Parts: sequence; C-alpha cells; structure tokens
Amino acid sequence: MRCASRGELGDRVQRGHDPTGQLGDVVHETYGARMVLAQRSISPASFATAASEHSEPRLLDRVATALRARHYSRRTEKAYVGWTRRYILFHRKRHPAQMGAPEVEAFLSALAVERHVSASTQNQALAAILFLYRQVLGVELPWLAEVVRAKKAVRLPTVLTREEVARVLASMTGTSRLVGLLLYGAGLRLLECLRLRVKDVDFGGNLLRVREGKGSRDRVALLPAVVRMPLREHLVTAKLVHERDLAAGAGSVELPDAIGRKLPNAAREWAWQWVFPASRTYVDAASGALRRHHVHETVIQRDVKTAVLRAGLAKRATCHTFRHSFATHLLESGYDIRTVQELLGHRDVSTTMIYTHVLNRGPSGVRSPADLLAVGLGLGFGGGEAELPPRGAAEEAAGTRDNPEARFGGGEIVEGSPWDRGRRLMRVGGFCGTSLRGAADKRRPVDL
Repeated sequence: MRCASRGELGDRVQRGHDPTGQLGDVVHETYGARMVLAQRSISPASFATAASEHSEPRLLDRVATALRARHYSRRTEKAYVGWTRRYILFHRKRHPAQMGAPEVEAFLSALAVERHVSASTQNQALAAILFLYRQVLGVELPWLAEVVRAKKAVRLPTVLTREEVARVLASMTGTSRLVGLLLYGAGLRLLECLRLRVKDVDFGGNLLRVREGKGSRDRVALLPAVVRMPLREHLVTAKLVHERDLAAGAGSVELPDAIGRKLPNAAREWAWQWVFPASRTYVDAASGALRRHHVHETVIQRDVKTAVLRAGLAKRATCHTFRHSFATHLLESGYDIRTVQELLGHRDVSTTMIYTHVLNRGPSGVRSPADLLAVGLGLGFGGGEAELPPRGAAEEAAGTRDNPEARFGGGEIVEGSPWDRGRRLMRVGGFCGTSLRGAADKRRPVDL
C-alpha cells in the first residue's frame, strides 16, 4: 500500500474522506527523519500534536545544540558540524550509531592518505567525532580512548625583521594600516583586533582589553604609543558614522550572550560600538534590526597580502606573522618569556617557547664556528673585509686585534685568541697542509 503524504492526509481530514478516523500507514517526515505511525488512530485535532511529539531534530542540529549549550565558539561549532557531515557522507549516509572504531579509523586514514591533510586537521576531525559519540549520542565505548591520534609536527613560525615589518606597514593605508600596527604592536590575533569595542580601549592606561579571546579567555594587551593619535582620529570618524546611523534609525550592534536582555539600550550606545566598523549595514535575521558589523577579516587579509608583495618580501607573511614578530622581537629585546606569555595570552609557556627557536641574534644568539675560520683566514664576506670578532681580553692586552702583522706577519698569535682557535681547527680538521701563518705569508688560496 502506498503511504499517503502529509498534504494528502490533511486534505482527507478536511474533506471528510476518513469518517472512521482511522489513518493507516501514516508516514510523517519532519526534519529529514522518517517516522512510521502504523495503523494508529489519530483524530484530526491531535494529528499535529502527535507529529510534533514524535519528531526529532536532525543529527547535525543536535550537534550544534550540544556545542552551544557548552558555550563553544561559533568557529568550533561550524568546524565540528562540518566534520560530522563529512564523516556521515564518507560512509554513504550510515548513522553514526551503527558504526564503530573501524569506520572512524578508515575515515581518519582517508584524510591523511587521500586528502593529505595535516596532523592538526586530522586531530580536529577526531575531536569532532569523539564529541559526536560522547556528548550527542551518549555512547561511551571502550574504543573511543584507543583511537590513535596523529603526531603533530613542530613548525617554526615565519618571523619578519623590524625593517621588513616597517616596509610592509608602509605599504598599507587607512584602516588596514591601523589594524596592522595593532597586530604587531600589541601582538593581537586578527579577530581579537577586529572585535575590539570602544569601551575596550583605555588611552589613560595604555591598555587594550581583549574580550573572549582564544579559549574564551580575557586578557590585557599593550596600546602602543605610536597608535594613540591615529586611533583617536579613527574613533572620531567612527563616531560620526554611528551618529548618522542613529539618525537613520539604525546604529545597533550585536551584543555578547544575554547583554541585550539585561541592557536593552546597550546595542545603540557608543561604548559598545566596534572600533573598526564595516562600511555597510545588514539586517539581523533574528531581530530584524538594522545593524553594522565590524570589518570582515578577509579585507585585512587581502590588504596584508598586497602589502607584502609591494614590499618585495620573499616570505609567506600573513596577518598572524605580525603576532609572531611581536613575540620574537620582545624576546630579542631581553623581556622574560613569562611576560611575553601573558601578553600573548598563552595558557602554557611551552607554546611561547616556540619563539626561542627563531631567535637569530641577541644575548642568547649562537655564533657559528665557521665565522672564526673565515676571520682567521682573512676571508671577507660578500667581497668586503672580514668582520672582526669582539675584542678578547688577551688581544686587548697584546694589541693584536687590529694589527695584521701581529696576526699573520712577524708578531705572535696570542694563545686563546680567535686566530689561535681557527689555526688549531684547521690543523685538526686537515683542511690544508700548512698553518694559517704560512698560508698568509705565501699569499696562496687555501683549499677548504
């Protein structure tokens, strides 16, 4: 027997084609889930009630609801729902409750082998699947803890020198340049900077209050002195835009959590407005209010990419590179790593330790022993004169540092000096059959 559709059932009830009230083989489809109500007696008045009682939301809607109930960020919600969808489609729309460890491992293996995703992406997919089983389906299976996680590779961040940062910022203009100054001068993430509100800027204390950063943690960041005057001028322009919006019946912004219910007028107050408002307004789907969002992150990302190309840098620099450069330059200037950790908002100091691996100068810098060989041989760098090492105590007393005759001519090489160490390295290593002194006297090239 063919199952009647929902519209046909409603037409039968309205036309009185079901005088007995017996609706057989009712198939009700709501939210994509099919429920068969076989041979049930449903009166016309209770049809809608019965359908709503037996309907269940889609699995993806349940995942989103579970994430929101635990106050996960919107980006995490989008990522987890996306991975759940891919997991189901990968196994040809089988329900996750009917699958287990082999299906999970097959999906993760396909990501690594066929899609060539990174270890962090693979672990994110695993985290989404584990959340699906534990928090949404309520399944606590022993194999969940035995699923092997991919080993995350250690990647060194790209860091710009101070000169390169200046060249990139000089190639930017307007709001993008101001955002770039804050990214580098305060070490902010891109969305942390764009989500700043007027009340979060403290000119008196030279502070920026970052609200709900990564991990929903608040922190205090620096307000660079070089940004104070341009930022004041920018806020004057932004306030004029806000006043025009108020006059046009708009001027409201999105508020976090339940602030809108607690403070009904806060959405239109100047203190809650974005520091970097967008150029266009939009209509909020939930409230129908005309609002203005902050500048979209893709606008700044495009401008930074264009500025890097204009500066002629042969590096893959992004908005986050400013944050890496901020941390590295602070460590180079001698600030302790705990201070840098607090400014960056890292939960664990091991995350901040990554920047110690990209230091190439400063008190903790290491000098290559090849530099001593080059100086000992009188070799120049790039066609110029050899760069002399710092004056040692023995050389200072003997006065041989700036005396070529004392180094290679009639004078004696001071024991323990860079020239003496270079001579010993050459002899031990067997690079040439004569000493440095002999090589210098005969004026012949040394076979390195």
